[in-house]
Amino acid sequence: MNDPDNLKYTPEHHWVALGPDGTVTTGITFHAQEALGDIVYVEGPQPGRRLAQGEVCGVIESVKTAADLHAPVSGDVIALNEAAAANPERINSDPYGTWLFRIRPAASAELAALLDVQAYRKVVGSAAGG
Repeated sequence: MNDPDNLKYTPEHHWVALGPDGTVTTGITFHAQEALGDIVYVEGPQPGRRLAQGEVCGVIESVKTAADLHAPVSGDVIALNEAAAANPERINSDPYGTWLFRIRPAASAELAALLDVQAYRKVVGSAAGG
């Protein structure tokens, strides 16, 4: 698997990186982009929006399907990656280098409850049927 072990993950196939300033950066995982296929459109939440953990806050579309983006943690959106929106195909070539949005988390307990890489790999393995 290509999933970095320094990140946290959600069951909805988002990766989460905790920044030194306490903010959270998120994108979709290798597994998610592989399942979607060629990504052609992404729309994330606008800065200033308050999100609840798990809330649908955007959409990502490929040539074959669309999927919801979910908030990995509760908090306020502080940035949206306009470059990813302008060039969504970057997500396919570099899913862990192409972030989608940043949040200032409201509850550190939610961060602690995110999946580590081993737990996420079990989720992916279960979804793949083994």
